[in-house]
This record gives sequence, structure tokens and C-alpha cells, in this order.
Amino acid sequence: MLQSEYYDILGLTATCTVEDIKKAYRNKARLYHPDINHAPEAKDQFIKATEAYDFLLINHGKILTDEQEFIRIVEEWRKYRQDRSRQRAQYYARKSYLSFKNSKYYRTTRMLNGSSIIFNFAIAIMVLIYTVLGFILKLRNPVPDDPPPLFSFIVLLTLSLILFTVSFIYLKAFIDERKKRGKGR
Repeated sequence: MLQSEYYDILGLTATCTVEDIKKAYRNKARLYHPDINHAPEAKDQFIKATEAYDFLLINHGKILTDEQEFIRIVEEWRKYRQDRSRQRAQYYARKSYLSFKNSKYYRTTRMLNGSSIIFNFAIAIMVLIYTVLGFILKLRNPVPDDPPPLFSFIVLLTLSLILFTVSFIYLKAFIDERKKRGKGR
């Protein structure tokens, strides 16, 4: 199979990102999983989509316009991974869609991982609190001949606010995605 065929299977172009590949695979997996789609060709389409996802995820960005490099990568793929990818796809095709959706393999396609987002948000809150408390303690218990480090406090406060804002945005996006997925069921 050619590289362009793998992109075509997922409905993508060569200029797509890894996130686009993951999103397209989730959509194709939901569309062609035999537990949901009972058409005779659905299982084969599911297997092709899984194979395309595996190939593109591993080789996206490595493959340039050099034809010999592409041939080498495809041969390596066929030799070591293509059969394994098809076996994995057949295994997941025999399972229910719900158990496939809860598998580690499917979870790798998610953009936002809840536990890491919540952990990052907690760290951001702790950094912000420790920055403010540390400065307050330094003001209450000054060291003789050592002025309070106002500049370092402002820099740390700015950085902690940026970290807090970014982690809050990701947490909000994660919660919105969970709500959207909950309504779609």
C-alpha cells in the first residue's frame, strides 16, 4: 500500500498533523467497527483504518518526498509491523465497540488525558500559593540587610499565573469535551 493510500483511508492529506490522524482514526473506528456497522465490508474497512493509523502514527513526519526512503520505510513496515497491526485490528473487531473504546489502544487517540490535566492544574495552584505565601513569609520575617526580593516575586507570580491560566484552559476544554461526549451517547 502506498503512503497516499493510507492518508486516503483516513480521509487526510499529507499536510495533516498527528492530532488530525488521531481524530480521523477515532471517526473511522466508530464508523466501521463491526459491533456498530453490520455491513459485510465494515470489518475490512476497520482493519484498513487501524493499519493506516498505525502506519501514519509511526511514520508521519519521517516520510519526505524521497522515493527510496519511502520504499525502505514501507518495506520495514511490511516486514515487522503490518501483520501485527492487522492482528490487533482483527482482535478489536471481534470485541464490542464499548470494550474497544475503553482499550488502551483507543485511549491513545484522545487529545486530552484527564488525570494529567487535573495533576497539572493542581501543580499550578500549588505553585501560585507557594509563590504568594513565600513572599508573605519573607516580608514578615525579613533577614537583616537583605531587601525583599520584589523582582523575583513578580517574575514567579507572572510565571505561576501563566501556568495556572494554561492549565485552567486545558481543564475547561477537557470538561467541555466530557460533557459533549456524555450528550452524544
